[in-house]
Amino acid sequence: MSAADIMPTTAPPSLTVVASSPPFPLPHHWSLADLQEHLGGVPLERILLYPPLGLATVEHAVWLKEHEDRVCELVDGILVEKPMGFYESVLATVLASLISDYLRSNPRGVVSGEAGQLHILPNRMRAPDVAFVSWERLPPAELMRHKVPEAAPDLAVEIISEGNTSREMKTKLEEYFRAGVRLIWYIYPRTRTAVLYTAPDQFREIDVQGTLDGADVLPGFAVRLGEFFDRAAPPNA
Repeated sequence: MSAADIMPTTAPPSLTVVASSPPFPLPHHWSLADLQEHLGGVPLERILLYPPLGLATVEHAVWLKEHEDRVCELVDGILVEKPMGFYESVLATVLASLISDYLRSNPRGVVSGEAGQLHILPNRMRAPDVAFVSWERLPPAELMRHKVPEAAPDLAVEIISEGNTSREMKTKLEEYFRAGVRLIWYIYPRTRTAVLYTAPDQFREIDVQGTLDGADVLPGFAVRLGEFFDRAAPPNA
């Protein structure tokens, strides 16, 4: 392996710059197992070791997306790569398109896809697979000023991949609501089901006959879950 295989062709942001998030002091007694537990049991291959653990910033995540096409989330100064298979990406694109169609007649805000990173809390940058952010939270004048807006979405959608763990998703759920998210959809492609949350302990489970509805976040938006899945892959295909 040559040096070119190790070093990036374009240098990432310096570790000495003023960070958008303060360093996270990792306990000195932690092992990799402790770190993995802290991150919700995510597979080790998703945890990036550079920048050094606890020192990563939003700027580093932006650099990775722009130069290596890797979408990461920021958790306590640690970059955690998002797992996203092709089918899950297709589903996210279909759903974002449906919400975008709704917003043409109901211009309440904007919809983002799986690479849309949002700085929702101090030391927490998340990238929902689909997100709706109202103009009240992200005014039009601010839309293009920040690569990672400091805003929580009104609606956050996660298309659950094999690389996601239940503990990770429970942590995300709590963080989203703590940040002020009003509605969360967890969609499970392998079982063709979904869970709609209006609070961590208030939810509704649906199957393909149930409806993804926007409640008071996207009033009037509704799509049958089975129809949504069929748009990505026709039944019996």
